[in-house]
Amino acid sequence: MAATDLPFSDRREEDMPGHWILAKLGKRVLRPGGIELTEHLLADANLADADVLEIAPGLGRTATEILALSPRSYRGVEADEAAAKLAASVVGDRGTITTGEAQATGLDDASVDVAIGEAMLTMQGDKTKAAIAAEAKRVLRPGGRYAIHELALEPDTLNDEQKTEIRKSLARSIKVNARPLTETEWRKLLTDAGFTVEQVRFAPMALLQPRRVIADEGLFGALRFVGNVIRNGDARKRVLGMRKTFRKYKDNLAAIEIIAVRN
Repeated sequence: MAATDLPFSDRREEDMPGHWILAKLGKRVLRPGGIELTEHLLADANLADADVLEIAPGLGRTATEILALSPRSYRGVEADEAAAKLAASVVGDRGTITTGEAQATGLDDASVDVAIGEAMLTMQGDKTKAAIAAEAKRVLRPGGRYAIHELALEPDTLNDEQKTEIRKSLARSIKVNARPLTETEWRKLLTDAGFTVEQVRFAPMALLQPRRVIADEGLFGALRFVGNVIRNGDARKRVLGMRKTFRKYKDNLAAIEIIAVRN
């Protein structure tokens, strides 16, 4: 995959969304809880012989893990055409990737058993978060599972001023209007949409910590990523800026997994 094939590759590196900067530099796992929390998420979602929808599959990294668990069918809906094309090349004839919005997937009512979304609700405002959760409920069969892996704020007792400070710092760093929620707020989002929260897991938000990079990318992948960071001065500034923000708020940021069941 060439860097020029990535979404936003025509933008200056100082303006690119943080996750695409990391992808351009060779990072393949772009989830806040790393590959380990993704694996827990997929195991807890019980994908064997299930019709699965992945909302916003990005470059298709999680799609590979989903397909390895033998679902009955796989479909991804991705808003970005360039990302959809790349994900489709990963999935091949084992599933279908279509271009569409997370809040308007185009799927039939009650047509899937599991809906999966990772690190995408965090990037939406409150109204869009609610619309996406409502869409997940619409396409799920009764008893179907909505499995999400997102960024959480800790502790639940943070006041509005503290939440706003963290969200603004993240937005400045990653060039995306990130709006992570506390556990209580994530639960409320899902229960208000008509789900029952069945399981919650947490993991450290250590996306750019050396141990996490090695665990997610493997030793050679991690070395390749670090080498690309060193060679690209503009991108290096962005990566170091993101890492500084993550470290500053390390006690207030976590990755969260939630499995919610459609009522």
